[in-house]
Amino acid sequence: MPASDAPSPRVWLAFALVIVAGETALWFMGRPLICACGTVKFWHGDIYSAENSQHLTDWYTFSHIVHGFLFYGLFALARRVSGRALALGAGLLAAVVAETGWEALENSNFIIDRYRATTIALGYNGDSIVNSTSDILAMTAGFLMARALPVGATLALAAAMELGLAATIRDNLTLNIIMLIHPFEAVKAWQAAS
Repeated sequence: MPASDAPSPRVWLAFALVIVAGETALWFMGRPLICACGTVKFWHGDIYSAENSQHLTDWYTFSHIVHGFLFYGLFALARRVSGRALALGAGLLAAVVAETGWEALENSNFIIDRYRATTIALGYNGDSIVNSTSDILAMTAGFLMARALPVGATLALAAAMELGLAATIRDNLTLNIIMLIHPFEAVKAWQAAS
């Protein structure tokens, strides 16, 4: 990324403040800081466990990287459509605000209950604050990767992650969105057959 396009220290400060505000909101929503198991693991791979979405990374981390790809794509499109040199820092900050907002919404009782009713996440209890923060950082990594990589490489990585997740855990960002908006029993049955 060219030095002139790098986010300023002010943007990084705002970035940190948005994350802290999101963490604070999650705390007041009753989300645990860390896993109830009392440990913080770098990776937890069992999506059917009570520890899912409680540690630093898990299978859904890849979906958050794809969020970053999508947010960067929207930012690049806005740059092109507006014909203006929108600052990368502004785009990154907007992406962090959106992802932090999603983390709060995802951990609301409404969405948790919706996940339990319509997806394979039958025992889903929401994320720990550590996991939500890691999800936001994964999105940020995806945004910055999309900025650095050619479009074709970004698309190939997104497809590989989505297909890899579908093959490994029978879930991914695409299926998650579909099942939240309009659940299909055939998809739910396929996911449950793993």
